[in-house]
Amino acid sequence: MQRFASGGCRFSLLTEKFYSMKTNIKTSATNNTKARGKELRAKQTFENQTYGKRLCPGWMIALVSLLCTALVAGAGPVAVESDSVKAVETDSVKAVESDSVKAVETVSYEHIPDRLTDEDFREVAEELGVEVAAIKAVVEIEAGAKHEGFWANGKPIINFDLSMFRKFAARNKINLSRYQRSHAVVFAKPNRARYGSYQAAQQARLDAARTIDDKTAIEGTFWGMFQLGGFNWKVCGTSSPDEFVRLMSRSERDQLELFAEFIRETGMLPLLKAKNWSAFARRFNGPSYARRGYHTRLARAYAKYKAKK
Repeated sequence: MQRFASGGCRFSLLTEKFYSMKTNIKTSATNNTKARGKELRAKQTFENQTYGKRLCPGWMIALVSLLCTALVAGAGPVAVESDSVKAVETDSVKAVESDSVKAVETVSYEHIPDRLTDEDFREVAEELGVEVAAIKAVVEIEAGAKHEGFWANGKPIINFDLSMFRKFAARNKINLSRYQRSHAVVFAKPNRARYGSYQAAQQARLDAARTIDDKTAIEGTFWGMFQLGGFNWKVCGTSSPDEFVRLMSRSERDQLELFAEFIRETGMLPLLKAKNWSAFARRFNGPSYARRGYHTRLARAYAKYKAKK
């Protein structure tokens, strides 16, 4: 028993020592783990702060910085240019729409809605020394049997001629290629479906063209019941293209007076007096008058109105 007891005592001491060592080892391990964790966290923080520096040497960081700056600088103008183009196109379209509306709504002229009367024809015919039937013949060929000078209030019948517009644009040093997209309506065929009628479609083209260059647009258009070319504004006795349009837009009597001045100044009056339809047609309508039968149609219209006298 004693030996057992003594052995048990030694065993007990050994056990206590063992558990004491185990506790110390565990405590040490725990402390080591905490220290290791703290060390790892510190290291991670250090790595996070110096990640770029560890992966990229100073010269590489500087190089990347320069490249990024160059890329941003290179992209800047492109983005600005793209935005500028977009802004120009958008603004141009808005300008067309806005200026077209302005041309229709605010650039208006005094309008006298009275139709031409027989008295008007007689007075002007007497001034010119020609027959009323001769003048009415020209009106019928150019404006039709209705003898209308306007398609809407203040809007004279017009024929916006793109080929003439291009011709006078070149003469006036207007670069039309800049406006092909922003003023597409000018260069397209008259869109009856969109605007409701041929004249409304032509008006839309003219309005847009006037925002490119007012004088050129007026000169590239034929006006009123006699379809006088806007490029003849001086020959018609007006002081400017705008005055020419103002008179064309005011009344049919003004259109008749402009015609009278035109044939006086161009030397066509004697031809109309003599009823030399071929010579008059060549001067008034152009060299291809015969192919269009312009002279024979004039002769028939004159005979019709002569018979009604």
